Amino acid sequence: MQVLLVQMEVGPDPAEVGRARRWARSRLAGSGIRDDEPVAETLVLLISELVTNAVVHTGCPAVLRMLFGAGETAAGTVRVEVADTSACPPSPRRAEREDTNGRGLELVDGLADRWGWQPEGAGKSIWCEVDRCVVPPAQPAAPGPLAGAAVPAASAAPVASAATAPVVPA
Repeated sequence: MQVLLVQMEVGPDPAEVGRARRWARSRLAGSGIRDDEPVAETLVLLISELVTNAVVHTGCPAVLRMLFGAGETAAGTVRVEVADTSACPPSPRRAEREDTNGRGLELVDGLADRWGWQPEGAGKSIWCEVDRCVVPPAQPAAPGPLAGAAVPAASAAPVASAATAPVVPA
């Protein structure tokens, strides 16, 4: 399995977060992840949160890495890492309703398939992984009955939908 690693240095300035998002979008496109794929926006949001945390909470430069084809499920997984020079571990917290910050790691926890942190050099690396669900290209539809042709009764049977399908407990 081949892994593609791309990285960029991020300065200790909040304006760097926007630059990191633009950089990430271009790297996602270069790896074959289209802008209209839901995973693209999820990854950009995760990158935004992790880079913001590194810049705001450490005040130090950081390194943003994206690894394509890494992680537990390999081929369809994108791993994002943000390494900084602070040895302080991340500290998730619950923001109150009116708080204007404090939701970053909660978002990461909700959006990523996996996340964590590890010591790296004198600092740490916070990472998350998102498994890309690749949808196969649509197959051409089989020709339907001609206008006015009779449709066999078997094909007219109702189809269960999410609204009508029985719920089976796990």
